[in-house]
Amino acid sequence: MIELILGGARSGKSALAEQRAEASQFAVTYLATGEAKDAEMAERIAHHQARRPSGWTLIEEPLYLADMLRKHAAPGHCLLVDCLTLWLSNLLFAEGDKPPGQKFAQEMAALLNVLPQLPGHVILVSNEVGLGIIPLGEITRQFVDEAGRLNQRVAAIADRVTFVAAGLPLELKSPAA
Repeated sequence: MIELILGGARSGKSALAEQRAEASQFAVTYLATGEAKDAEMAERIAHHQARRPSGWTLIEEPLYLADMLRKHAAPGHCLLVDCLTLWLSNLLFAEGDKPPGQKFAQEMAALLNVLPQLPGHVILVSNEVGLGIIPLGEITRQFVDEAGRLNQRVAAIADRVTFVAAGLPLELKSPAA
């Protein structure tokens, strides 16, 4: 099962993803895409780490998400990816070019190709960034546009899609019965 959980900053999306991973009763591997490049991000990562069960496996992968999913997905196993938008920003800045380059296109295509093939339960967390003011800067507008496209493509593949606001989940797409 592929599951996408969307929400804004501090909406409760990661906490819901962790609850669903725990409820799966499978062994859980947490794929973290964020990197602690400053004190504020290090604090966010520490907050997430303190909340997670100690028995979960942690893999930190900022760029090659499809490869890690392919490598670690298995029947009776849950992979939790937190988060797609951090991964997206890592890719956008990986080559330092505008518009995104070949690495961006390759990794995006690889993710979208591998998701439907994965065994087990995969939970993907992503920020919904398209509900606010249109950003002034080119790179910020590009990020918002690409995040929207990514969320749409993953939602089309996913069996379940949930939007979280103020800690409350709203089911947008449910698994077929």
